[in-house]
Amino acid sequence: MVHRPVLLDEVMEMLDIKEDGIYVDATIGGGGHAEAILSRLSERGTLIGLDRDEEALKRVAQRIKDRRLRLLHLNFADMDRIPDLTQVKVNGVLMDLGVSMYQLKDEERGFSFYSDAPLDMRMDRRSTLTAWEIVNTWSRERIEEVLRGYADEKRAGAIARRIVQARQKRRINTCRELADLVMSVYRRRGRIHPATRTFQALRIAVNREIEALQDGLKAAVEILARGGRLCVISYHSAEDRVVKFFLRDAERQGILRRINKKPITPSEREKRENPSSRSAKLRAGERI
Repeated sequence: MVHRPVLLDEVMEMLDIKEDGIYVDATIGGGGHAEAILSRLSERGTLIGLDRDEEALKRVAQRIKDRRLRLLHLNFADMDRIPDLTQVKVNGVLMDLGVSMYQLKDEERGFSFYSDAPLDMRMDRRSTLTAWEIVNTWSRERIEEVLRGYADEKRAGAIARRIVQARQKRRINTCRELADLVMSVYRRRGRIHPATRTFQALRIAVNREIEALQDGLKAAVEILARGGRLCVISYHSAEDRVVKFFLRDAERQGILRRINKKPITPSEREKRENPSSRSAKLRAGERI
């Protein structure tokens, strides 16, 4: 599987790499952005790669053999607790909030609506909450709130009702069962699978992604040196709102300077060559 980092040239320009600098790839994923950062660092430079998914770290460790790269199994919400960064500030932090294609294609992880895998969706296997628990035990009102709030699902109410009706007869155990249930609400398929937003919302809820993002943005600012850059790539409106308002408020407080007030989006060429990039938005700020 070929990993294509999203908005690569734009991210490198925004990070403004200093060759002897210290950088954090807070969501190292497939390692594409990490490779590009390392290619711009001197022998004295350092890249710290974080990921809450231990499998992602193992893949990167096999792919990238470089003594300048340190890999840590850590949620980016806790990056300000990295021992080496409590006294040394960094020159840049990248947060790519996308889900890795490796995760989506791994049927055991329960992210894909095409699989018969159990409903899981945990990025960090150490977590206890799963999509199965949400779908089979949470109230109709709470499920509707998740679908509407995290994915702007217009049929959130109807889908939540259908889930509760179905589980009264038997548990909803697999990804395909849930996807078929959502399909029954929509009745027909468009260009995008009808279950896309439902699965997105459940993934966000399972992994507490919005809360982690809010904490991660604060942690990133804490470890940035003056003039250091924070770059964030988001993929849906709930994430982008958090990033937008955080950068705006940090600028008003004199903490950051926004580098771009309007998000940078992929070119038409990139969207054709890498369809998973089509909803990406890049925002960046510089520590004052």
